[in-house]
Amino acid sequence: MSSGIAVVPRPARVVPGVGEYRLTPATGLTHPPELAGEAAWLRSVLGPATGCYLGEGPGISLAIDAGGLADEGYRLEVTAERIELRGGSAAGVFAGLQTLRQLLPADTLRRGRVASGPWAIPACVIEDAPAHRWRGIMLDVARHFLPKQDVLRFVDLMALHRLNVLHLHLTDDQGWRMEVPTWPRLTTVGSWRTASMRGSRQHEIFEDRPHGGFYTGDDLREIVAYAAERHIEIVPEIDLPGHVQAAVAAYPTLGAVPVSEVRTRWGGRSDGLLAPTDEALRFCADVLDQVCAIFPSQYVCIGGDEVPTEPWAAMGHPDPGSLQGWFVSELAKMLAARGRRVFGWDEILAGGAPEGALIGGWRGVHGTLAAARAGHDVVACPDTTVYFDYRQSDAADEPIPVGTLLTMEEVYGFTPVPPGLTEAEAARVLGGQAQVWTEHMDSVRRVDYMVFPRLCAFAEAVWSGSGTEAGPGAYADFEARLTSAHLARLDALGVEYRPLAGPHPWQTRPDAPGWPRHRADREAELLELTKDIRVHEDAREV
Repeated sequence: MSSGIAVVPRPARVVPGVGEYRLTPATGLTHPPELAGEAAWLRSVLGPATGCYLGEGPGISLAIDAGGLADEGYRLEVTAERIELRGGSAAGVFAGLQTLRQLLPADTLRRGRVASGPWAIPACVIEDAPAHRWRGIMLDVARHFLPKQDVLRFVDLMALHRLNVLHLHLTDDQGWRMEVPTWPRLTTVGSWRTASMRGSRQHEIFEDRPHGGFYTGDDLREIVAYAAERHIEIVPEIDLPGHVQAAVAAYPTLGAVPVSEVRTRWGGRSDGLLAPTDEALRFCADVLDQVCAIFPSQYVCIGGDEVPTEPWAAMGHPDPGSLQGWFVSELAKMLAARGRRVFGWDEILAGGAPEGALIGGWRGVHGTLAAARAGHDVVACPDTTVYFDYRQSDAADEPIPVGTLLTMEEVYGFTPVPPGLTEAEAARVLGGQAQVWTEHMDSVRRVDYMVFPRLCAFAEAVWSGSGTEAGPGAYADFEARLTSAHLARLDALGVEYRPLAGPHPWQTRPDAPGWPRHRADREAELLELTKDIRVHEDAREV
């Protein structure tokens, strides 16, 4: 059970001690060899801002207590004489180090020294562990490319908030971001487009400005290694068999229908669809070989969502409706042969997902319910609760307001396990994942605005289980902790978050119209979209 310390420590959940520990240049650090990486990380982040580089010696001690603490759990004890941190694993120790940083002044999160110490840490005892094992965020670098250094910065911000899975969406109709040496045109042609839409697609406004970029194999290996040092797993996504217009523009014979360019429009379904041919399967195998050579995660996401069947019908296939399931099955076999598990969005449940598939339940709660009831592991990522491209208020100055309203309070109330599941079914829900689709985020500044501080609320929800365990006034308590301390940390880290009162003038986008939706309309649409996977749900209601 989580103590609820979560992202922003709650004073009521901390057992206070007497006095404080003062961090000075004389403070030392001791640790066993298996925690050398965590010790090196702590020195690297504390030293420049405080002058305390933590040489070998008494002061702070790190240890692993695998028998006494949960795997990602930790116990932090601060007295006037010492700091002791024990974790159930190295990941637990690393989680405790985030709390230690939070107990220090915000200026200690800067990259250079702006104030003099000594740095006081209040005496206390904190014992904590996560409520959910999958605490993820999906970052779409296909619609708008984020340079490597911005991805690494995002990883650091995830680590501060104790998130442990970065789902990296690497390919889509609008861009292919991963180098595959045996298919070089994927990046020479598929990684850039001639124009992009400005604002919601319904307005048909385009900017004729090329956009592109891609990661080399070594770039991705660096991102994987950097994240692993911070106990974050990178789960790659290569969209197949749909959402492949960028790939088909590079290699037209792969497509069910020809396309002439990388897609410049936003939106879900497109003509970018693989043909059911040996060449297309060979392409998939080569791409997955490269993915598995770079990413050690047991999961590889193949998307499988928003697949139109009309191009397959136009090819004259006698049963176009069966081809999505066939493609997903073939991809799952390829991954199994490489020692990996297929991960797909909840559309792959239609007609039966492959055995052992992990499902991303994104269409409301329906995908999560259907997957768990069908015996699949599932990560809950319902669009109406954790899609960070959705608008943050109904105010007229909210930039590019699309989707349903999603306030920080609604994110804070997120519960990965929806009601109505049996105990065995609920155990199939691994946790939750927020989604950052970047059609309307063309820079890291726009990502900051849309993601923070809603990510802080999400992180507390999946770490402490705030959506189910919080009592009356829990959100008000969270907001008070956020405004009194945590926003200053984001300031120190240079995060250009959305102010709680609304956007700064320079964060507005009067030139980019949105397309807001009402919750009731979206819920009705979700019921229609998921009718082919809600068999178990409907039967239980009867």
